[in-house]
Amino acid sequence: MKSFIIAIGAALALASSSFAACGPDSYVNVSGHCVHRPEHARQAPSGATARCRDGTWSFSEHHQGTCSHHDGVAVWL
Repeated sequence: MKSFIIAIGAALALASSSFAACGPDSYVNVSGHCVHRPEHARQAPSGATARCRDGTWSFSEHHQGTCSHHDGVAVWL
């Protein structure tokens, strides 16, 4: 049990440091990369990979999960 608690603590510390390394406008994706959070803009911002159905632009590196909290993908770029 003690090793499990230590492992959980290490995972939380890593997640916390990853958030700090990425910054508030980004997140760590499943590949461990910092990715810009979806944003609202009239035209596709540099690096956008998809337009979500709610009008935000996604910078996702993978199709799975892209725009999952933004009503799904409207169009891939």
